[in-house]
Amino acid sequence: MLTKRIIPCLDIKEGRVVKGTRFVHLRDAGDPVELSKIYDEEGADELVFLDITASYEKRDILIDLVERTAEQVFIPLTVGGGVRTVDDFRRLLRAGADKVSVNTAAVKNPDLIREASEIFGSQCVVVAIDAKRRYVEGEEVDAARESGKNLVKVGERYCWFEVYIYGGRRGTGIDAIEWGRKVWKLGAGEILLTSIDADGTKKGYDIQLTRLMSENVGIPVIASGGCGTVEHI
Repeated sequence: MLTKRIIPCLDIKEGRVVKGTRFVHLRDAGDPVELSKIYDEEGADELVFLDITASYEKRDILIDLVERTAEQVFIPLTVGGGVRTVDDFRRLLRAGADKVSVNTAAVKNPDLIREASEIFGSQCVVVAIDAKRRYVEGEEVDAARESGKNLVKVGERYCWFEVYIYGGRRGTGIDAIEWGRKVWKLGAGEILLTSIDADGTKKGYDIQLTRLMSENVGIPVIASGGCGTVEHI
């Protein structure tokens, strides 16, 4: 069995950790620095901070929070949310982040991935992909195939996985698997793959999505969304 990395992912809103289901119904879950210390002490391999409203609200990245967290924890820290430029990568890395995650800005400007990986190295560049199932049937199946969508069968229906941006608020029409291939070739070092459908349900990861992505890229894929038990891992 391959070694697994256990990576708590903390969604941040207004400086607090929040938790919801399928990216909605958010509730306060505590202070990010204090929770980070607990996860570190409990043996987490890494941590991920995602400011889930920064891009949508066009806010700056949370430099102060990153600095305070980096002073308290001693495991690799990935930070995302509101990252728009190479300079944002630089500021977060200087503040104590080990890796920087980008989602919305990468979809809008894929060259950002290449530029960041050339300057800082692929190991610092994590592309977050928030994916949601889009079901098709009948004539829609052939149309989806012809447009390059990667379909999986679910019972009598088929679905593909659509990339969402702005914290899950806006669909893009982009096939998540094709986007994964592209970011890999552009120089991303990892993919943080979140199933919007499974997020917060504690019913298990979206195995079809995770397997399909892993089979199509040559970089590590971090599965996110749906974990409720050790068996799910």
